[in-house]
Amino acid sequence: MNPQRGTPEAIALHVRGHWGIENKLHYVRDVSYGEDASRIRTRNAPRNIAAMRNLSIAVLRADGWTNIAAGLCWAGRNYLNPLSLLKL
Repeated sequence: MNPQRGTPEAIALHVRGHWGIENKLHYVRDVSYGEDASRIRTRNAPRNIAAMRNLSIAVLRADGWTNIAAGLCWAGRNYLNPLSLLKL
């Protein structure tokens, strides 16, 4: 479908889909990890750190955490907590 033929419903669906991703991942990474203020900029490090952040968010969500900040606090209290999420 091209932009000239987009119905209001299709455009609204597209916009909601975009903001759903923004709110579920990018906002969480920026607020919980301060990603926009990160000074990691060389070679593949930014991509690798982003992948590790995505992994931690996915693991917490798979365990039932809806508040990622609270899940990160819980995981940081004891080194065994994140290992238990990974079944290690």
